[in-house]
Amino acid sequence: MLKTEKIPELDYIASVVRVRAAAGVVLRDELGRVLVVHPTYKDVWELPGGTLELDESPAAACDRELEEELGLVVSTGKLLCVDWVPPSPPWDGGLMFLFDGGVLSAAQIGAIRLCAEELDRFEFVEPARLQEVLIERLARRVNAALEASARGGGVYLEDGVAVAKA
Repeated sequence: MLKTEKIPELDYIASVVRVRAAAGVVLRDELGRVLVVHPTYKDVWELPGGTLELDESPAAACDRELEEELGLVVSTGKLLCVDWVPPSPPWDGGLMFLFDGGVLSAAQIGAIRLCAEELDRFEFVEPARLQEVLIERLARRVNAALEASARGGGVYLEDGVAVAKA
């Protein structure tokens, strides 16, 4: 009979909290407006992006989602923010990443092809109007990311609010 040993390291690993993660990208037009998309399965507007797949990095998730949802091959740029989103049942807490996708040319915008199973429309919105279009937490996240980008850096957020760390 084989004796099985308990390995403390495996017990510890099994006990470590796991969080959901998603990544989005801030794409702008030449007027500085932000691209928002309308999913077919929700009654709210979102940014392009989505949930990370198994073993996928946040940047890779953005690149994949842009190609799948919009037919765009645009490499995501610098990280604009990481936002800790507290649990809101049935959802667990999570980490949301926003990357800078840069400014789309008129040709790139004209080449957008929506994945009909996921999105039914897109629009470019003035940053000052994002709170009218996006859910409150996402509007806070995007605006904080845009402000951080204008200062040349990124920002850490909790529930869409910048947290100053010394």
